[in-house]
Amino acid sequence: MMTPKYIDVHVLQTLPYNNVNRDDLGSPKTLVYGGTPRTRVSSQAWKRPVRLMVEDQLGEPAARTRRVPGHVSERLQKRGWPKELADAAGRQILRSAGEKETGLKGEKDGSSAALFYLPISALDDLADLAAEHRDAIAAEAGKKKPDAVLPKDRLNELITERNASITLFGRMLAEIPGAGVDGNVQFAHAFTTHGTDPEIDFFTAVDDLNKADQHGSGHMNSAEFSAGVFYRYACLDIAGLTRGLAGDKVSGPSADDLEYAARLTGSFLAAFLSALPSGKQNSTAANSLPDLVYLAVRSDRPISLAPAFESPVRAEAEGWAVPSFRRLADHSTKIRRLWGTGGIVFDGYAGVEEKPLTGLGTATDSYPELISSAVRAAFPEVRA
Repeated sequence: MMTPKYIDVHVLQTLPYNNVNRDDLGSPKTLVYGGTPRTRVSSQAWKRPVRLMVEDQLGEPAARTRRVPGHVSERLQKRGWPKELADAAGRQILRSAGEKETGLKGEKDGSSAALFYLPISALDDLADLAAEHRDAIAAEAGKKKPDAVLPKDRLNELITERNASITLFGRMLAEIPGAGVDGNVQFAHAFTTHGTDPEIDFFTAVDDLNKADQHGSGHMNSAEFSAGVFYRYACLDIAGLTRGLAGDKVSGPSADDLEYAARLTGSFLAAFLSALPSGKQNSTAANSLPDLVYLAVRSDRPISLAPAFESPVRAEAEGWAVPSFRRLADHSTKIRRLWGTGGIVFDGYAGVEEKPLTGLGTATDSYPELISSAVRAAFPEVRA
């Protein structure tokens, strides 16, 4: 019996006139692939809304921030602490954390030099910990170089807590032992399946309070936009996800671990299909859904189908989407022949195209049905 290890997620999605991900000059991000300029959306730009959607779906918000001391101080002030003492408690979070005697490095504004990534609930727990040691904090508050007074082990434990998105996407925090979490998601940069030429939009804004004899605009500027069919790819390491949840258990993952892993997987897949970057959305409303989704649960290794579009798709009478569907299916068929299908535990697709597509597994009627089928194949031990 093949053991499910990975889920490959392949998406073709049409974004109309948009600039959801800008470079430092405000232009749509690009890359050259196959000798042809394409529009690109960085993995970071699409990963963040996916992460936030997963947290919202599961009710497990997290924060990536350098402002932990300030937020602990705010929580204590709401409990009636004087601001000076609350700020001292916030500074003690950095002073007492980590493995060095000097604690973690802070900045002049009170923030940490390192970027923390922790569940929102941990901020309340840190405030509770400070409250337990209020007298000790007060005794050190007026000193230029206060001693660390919070219990290091308990403090580090709170800072290194995990939740859904941290388990999925990982965490890098070298200053605290055990804080690092290996990510279980590989997230590719999206790019158009065809060549693109960004367009320049010249626009003006009317001054509503112009005098009667004034006819000029109140503001003039230009902005760049693009449009196209994007290939999006991600891989979820479900074996690594399960191992991480099991931790040091000699017996391996429990039934609860597997059930939670299945929930995380379903939530990630749904968020990957639904979430969109927010750049320029108020002026473009490029709120499209994927046109085609192909999921493959594999027992061997992840396989991206990005090379299908190394040669850019040429627009036909029906545009770029339909020939992109065929290109993806044709390339997948070739990969199945060359690599074999022995590593495929399940694969299937759903999309707007009514004609059958070979090389993409079983056709399903909807994205929710496709996700459910993939999750069941990935976690056969978990009852639906």
